[in-house]
Formats: sequence, C-alpha cells, structure tokens
Amino acid sequence: MLDLRSLRQFVAVAETLHFGRAAELLHMTQPPLTQAIQKLEQELGAELLARTRRRVALTPAGESLLQAARQLLADADRLPALVQAAQRGLNGHLRLGFVSTVGYGQMPQWLRGFREHYPGIALSLHEATLDVQLQAFERGELDAGFAIHAPGAAPAGFEALQVALEPMVLAHADSFGLAKTSRRALDQALEQPLVVFPRDIAPSLFDALLGFYRGMGKTPRIVQEANQMQTIINLVSAGMGLAWVPESVCALQRPGVRYRRFGSVPPRCETSLIWRTGAAPAVQRFVGHVAQALKTLKAA
Repeated sequence: MLDLRSLRQFVAVAETLHFGRAAELLHMTQPPLTQAIQKLEQELGAELLARTRRRVALTPAGESLLQAARQLLADADRLPALVQAAQRGLNGHLRLGFVSTVGYGQMPQWLRGFREHYPGIALSLHEATLDVQLQAFERGELDAGFAIHAPGAAPAGFEALQVALEPMVLAHADSFGLAKTSRRALDQALEQPLVVFPRDIAPSLFDALLGFYRGMGKTPRIVQEANQMQTIINLVSAGMGLAWVPESVCALQRPGVRYRRFGSVPPRCETSLIWRTGAAPAVQRFVGHVAQALKTLKAA
C-alpha cells in the first residue's frame, strides 16, 4: 500500500529533479530520501527516475505517476476541510421527499434559498405520497420529507415542523352551478359524486374528510380515486365529480375548474417537514433554513 508520505517525497524530487534540493524542501537528509524513492520504485515495479552523475530525469512511468500523485495529494489536503464542513452541515447530500401539494406553496422558494446558502449540499428531490415516503425512510432512501396529514397527526416516530395549516376547499367543474349561499352550496356539494385520494396515501386526512361528511349527516359517494392532486383536478375538469383539496391547490388553474371556499366548516389539512431524530447535520441545516423562512414570512 502506498502512503502519502512516499508520494510527497516523490513529487518533491520529480519537481526539482534534484535529490539534494528535494531533501532540503522536505526537511530531511538525502540518503533516507534516496532510499524512500528506491522503495517506492520497488513497490510499483517500475523505474520512476533516470539517474546519472549529472542529472535526474523522469521516466515515462514517473511522468504518469507525477500527475496522479499531485491530484491524490491535493485531494488528501482537502479532506480535513471536507470532513469539518460535513460535520457542520455545510456539505453533504440531502434526499428530500415531497407531496405534490407543497409545490404550490413556499417549497420552491425554500429550495432556491437553501441552494444559495448551502451550495456544498447536493439536493435530490423525490415526489412521493406519504405512504411511499414512509417506505423510503424505512429503506434508508430519504433524509427528510414534506408530508400532508390531518392537523396534529404527523407520522409517529418522526420529528416534525409544521409548514402549513390550511382549510380544504371545494374544486368543481364550472358547469356545476352552486347556490350563492354557503349553506345551500355546501348541502349541494355533499350530495355530489366525490373524487378523492386513496386512504393509504394520507389516512388521517382521508378519515378527517369522512368524519366531516358524517358530521354533516352525509355519506360520501366516492366515484374515483387518484394519488396526485393534479390528476384529481383533471378528473374534476372532466366532470367526474367534485373534490376537496388543500387551499394551496387553488394555484393550480385548469380550464373548466373553479374553487369554492367555505370558511372554517370543512376540515383543515397540515403540511409538515418530517425527519428522523439524530439526522445528519445537512438535514438539520435544511430544517433550520425552512424554520427561519417561516419565521420571516410570519413577521412580514
């Protein structure tokens, strides 16, 4: 196995082409340096330096080693700084999951600001529903994720930072006329076919929506399920039914689709940034960045 010391010794000789001057640069005497170069040649099985009484020259093998040795030594010199930066959360790799709805809110701004503040941290983004994210966490494939759930029902076993708390609004085709008064319009809506997300991708939110119907003395008529909010809105546009979606989805405009708000009557949904306790420093940096962004937004 080659060691860095022998490579530094070789580079000093190769760059000066003089054993005496190289020894001075290395703060050692010439005989041990000569022996070290001979040992290196034996280990590599190649002559690195052609020596005569008057001159020292690099062989083709020595030329090849010099280029590689310089790169290797430069990388080795950078290692302490890299390790210290990783320990402080200034570099590394962050694998981030997210549900589609968070993309309609502040997430793009958070990501842009994070990349500007921490260019040494590589971001890998994975759009996935909550159930898929939880499986990825179990396999060690995610470091943090944005998840949607009923208020106060963040997944067990995770640290969580609330990033949004918003009401559900009704998405309906503009051809479906709703009454002008909220109470009458809500009664109409609750009787209509419903397009909804499957329970397994957001169980607490699904249960809250069903509880809302039951509390109003109704039973939802679910006619279609879809995993992604964009698909749900497209199905609403096609006249398949109505849908209750987070208020932030109103940013997703589709021809033929309108959104109706009903104040505090429908259930609310919460979006959280979740991560495991004891996560890597890069994860903590991201959590801190989002928390600070939320604080700034609230103060504005």
